[in-house]
Order: sequence, then C-alpha cells, then structure tokens
Amino acid sequence: MNGVAVLRVLAAFVFGYLCGSIPFGVLVTRLAGAPDVRTIGSGNIGATNVLRTGRKALAAATLLGDMLKGTAAVLIVGHLLGREAAMGAALGAFLGHLFPVWLKFKGGKGVATYIGLLVGLTWPAAIVFCLTWLAVAALTRYSSLAALVASAATPVFVWVCGDAAEAALFGLLSILLWIMHRGNIDRLLHGSESKIGSRPQPATEH
Repeated sequence: MNGVAVLRVLAAFVFGYLCGSIPFGVLVTRLAGAPDVRTIGSGNIGATNVLRTGRKALAAATLLGDMLKGTAAVLIVGHLLGREAAMGAALGAFLGHLFPVWLKFKGGKGVATYIGLLVGLTWPAAIVFCLTWLAVAALTRYSSLAALVASAATPVFVWVCGDAAEAALFGLLSILLWIMHRGNIDRLLHGSESKIGSRPQPATEH
C-alpha cells in the first residue's frame, strides 16, 4: 500500500469514526422527552435498552439510525475512494459507535452498526446475521445471546463466500462485539441476563 492509499484509508477511518460516533439512542430519547436511556436497564445507548423505555418507535428509530450510520459511511467512502478505504471506514464507524467522543468514549455494544456495515459491504451476510439473530432470540428471548451467536457465525459465512479480507475485518469486529458484551456473557452464565420485553430497571452498568 503506497502513501496515497494509506492517507485514503486513514481519512476514511476518521470519517467512519465520526459517523459511527453519532449517539442515536441518546438523541432520539432526548428529542422525544423519554428518560435518559443511560439511566435505565443496562445503561447502554443501543436499541435493545431504548426498548426498555416502553417506546417501541424510539427503539426502532435507534436501531435504524445505528445501522444506517455504518451503511452510509462505507457506501460513501466506497464510492469516493474504493473498497479498501471503505473497509477502513467500517472499522472507524464501529469504533466510533463503541467509543464516541461525544459521550466520553462510552457508547453502545455495536450490534446494529455491525449489521449496517454488513449491508454496506456484503449484504448477503447481513441477511444471515439477521436470520441467525431472529432464530436465537425467538428460542431464548435473549437479545445478547442472539447477537453473540450471529456475530460468531458471520465471519465464517463471509470467509466461505471467498472474501478473506472482509472475513478478517468482521472477525475483528466480532471479537470487539464479544468484548463489549462481557457483562452480558457473565449474566448469561449466571442466569441473570434480562430477556427481551423485560421491565426497565435502574442502570447497572455504563
């Protein structure tokens, strides 16, 4: 990779980070006059925790926003700078969601943004992720477990489809997603994880 290509990837990474760091969960709940999503449930800013406000429309808006910021980042960069730079933007967008500068680097866990990146880079894998998530969630009612299983399966699917670079990227993103879900993993192991549709509780983690 020559110097110009490196600069393109770095610029793409920064652009992706800024897109990914937009905290839609905080913005939509604040605009709607709902409780600060960081003070209920898990304290997370993602759609699953927004759902615990009892406002399904706000959760849907958060999910869509967190997805589309990832999709937009990779599509815009891919159109302007090429696929290699788009992958840099994808990594930036994911890290931006996890560690947004606007919220003192305390963000979400990355599931919706992960899906949005799949849509922008390899849409068949996005379908596989969503179908896997739905199947596990329907069987267990654990959103976190569904995300963990789906994110583990996705890089394998991408690799089988023949794109080693994208498989490596999503392998890295899956590792980060699992790290961000370490509290959920501990609660799943101890049987104390909240199920989909559970009543909101005071925030226990931030």
